[in-house]
Amino acid sequence: MFTGLVEEVGAIARKGAFELVIVAERILDDMSLGDSIAVDGACLTVAAMGDGQFTVQVSPETFARTTLGDLRPGHAVNLERAMRADGRFGGHFVQGHVDGVGKIASVTDQGEFSVWRFRAPEEVARYLVPKGSITIDGISLTVVEPENDTFSVAVIPTTLAHTKLPSKSPGDAVNMEADLLGKHIFHYVRGKETRGITPDFLAQHGFA
Repeated sequence: MFTGLVEEVGAIARKGAFELVIVAERILDDMSLGDSIAVDGACLTVAAMGDGQFTVQVSPETFARTTLGDLRPGHAVNLERAMRADGRFGGHFVQGHVDGVGKIASVTDQGEFSVWRFRAPEEVARYLVPKGSITIDGISLTVVEPENDTFSVAVIPTTLAHTKLPSKSPGDAVNMEADLLGKHIFHYVRGKETRGITPDFLAQHGFA
């Protein structure tokens, strides 16, 4: 489990058929083999480490279903270690399970802040709600003005300074993970409706 608070921006040193070698500093401090690391929002497992870098194994499906397949040596990546049970919890609950790949639609500067508008695939768009949470390339952000398959987020200067967002432009692809709680509620309600347990049904039987 992660929080969507990026700890460090690393860089791809090498990409293999089933692995990524990533240069980093801060997150190497207490890293161990087998640890979970979110790389641009995708949960991966540390397979090797040393000399200022670490290696994660990546399945063909993960390469195909995320932006990780487009990475090349020198590309920046957002990195976050799994959250500690005894640590402070910021951001929101992030599993590191990318739901789909979306695209940056536009970027508008508003003083020191900037407004980023994204286009989401259906597997993400159906969970969008105003003020809800969304993870973009591993960054915890708040949904603003969702409309069909698009939504905006307001990005503060600190986020721009400590993530890879400044390297992205309109048209670029990004990993998206919808809010975990929202997904559970959505499927719970839909499951009830498919079983005929609608709001009217509940009201008729004294449950509403």
